[in-house]
Amino acid sequence: MKGILLFLSMVFIGFAGFSQSSKQVQWIYTSKKIADKTYEIHMLARINGDYHIYSQDVGGEGPVPTAFSFNKNPLTLLEGKVVEKGKVVTKFESAWNHNVKYYEATVDFVQIVKLKASVKTNLAGKVEFMVCNEKQCLPPSEVEINVNIGG
Repeated sequence: MKGILLFLSMVFIGFAGFSQSSKQVQWIYTSKKIADKTYEIHMLARINGDYHIYSQDVGGEGPVPTAFSFNKNPLTLLEGKVVEKGKVVTKFESAWNHNVKYYEATVDFVQIVKLKASVKTNLAGKVEFMVCNEKQCLPPSEVEINVNIGG
């Protein structure tokens, strides 16, 4: 019985730890029509307090870079890669022993999506990210993405 309780406690603590990064970042998803059947998908990250979120190209081994994965949708075509818009900080972090790239306060990740027809649909997927501050790094988190487009 003690073994089962210990195991369940460890599982709960593990899940609580993995959700910590997502508590430090608020994600806001919007779409903006920029041409006929073409949309900018904005994935705005608002970072709490003194934490920072890493770039998609973090600059080396160590921290988990922000990464986007999108579900296949036969009605959409992704154009290019996700672009970062914000004030990037490049700084030496002794924990990783090299320069890393990250964002403080906010960063807007933008993906261009073309629709194959004039329809309403969505762009869905996930974003994986990690946040750190001067004292600690929190375990990586995954958050669902779901943005309505078209119409």
